[in-house]
Amino acid sequence: MNNKFDALKDDDSGDHDQNEENSTQKDGEKEKMERDKSQSSSKRKAVVPGPAEHPLQYNYTFWYSRRTPGRPTSSQSYEQNIKQIGTFASVEQFWRFYSHMVRPGDLTGHSDFHLFKEGIKPMWEDDANKNGGKWIIRLRKGLASRCWENLILAMLGEQFMVGEEICGAVVSVRFQEDIISIWNKTASDQATTARIRDTLRRVLNLPPNTIMEYKTHTDSIKTPGRLGPQRLLFQNLWKPRLNVP
Repeated sequence: MNNKFDALKDDDSGDHDQNEENSTQKDGEKEKMERDKSQSSSKRKAVVPGPAEHPLQYNYTFWYSRRTPGRPTSSQSYEQNIKQIGTFASVEQFWRFYSHMVRPGDLTGHSDFHLFKEGIKPMWEDDANKNGGKWIIRLRKGLASRCWENLILAMLGEQFMVGEEICGAVVSVRFQEDIISIWNKTASDQATTARIRDTLRRVLNLPPNTIMEYKTHTDSIKTPGRLGPQRLLFQNLWKPRLNVP
């Protein structure tokens, strides 16, 4: 891969004035504590490349989620179910996370890995995602690990060449097939979505007859269930799913 990878989150009582002063003092102390806590949290969460490391153009965060099949998932419960794995800012930091993570092909049940730019939650409702959409490809079993790795390396290496449009990528492991998707900010930008599609075909080396579908997050939100939209979208496209040797 010809990119930087080659280098390797009213009282009227007499006490009124005194009470007001005490209250003001307590409010001031509370604000200071919250401010200090916020600053401490910001310092703790700041992720930067280490000395001599190869910086990425954006920081990214790995997330993981798992749910019970057949159980409807609300936006609130979905958000609570997403677990943040960690954030990285360089090629070397990425590999330190990735080398210790289970590959998608070894996951069981309804499990998902998400890789999104830092500050963007892997949710349709996130401000960065709400006007966007995603390209979706269904895979037969056995292909998810390789396709996921190729996809995220291309994303981190800025191979899609669409500016700040890319939000992140998801691999969804299911019982009979797996799903990979890449999310972008602006669903109405047809030139951008077309470029993402073409780049996706290239980096995954997809056969010409591979079915790819674009789904806006607005449509996904209108459909009950977090994964329901994908199921409905492909219920008539089961057989032609990607089948790379």
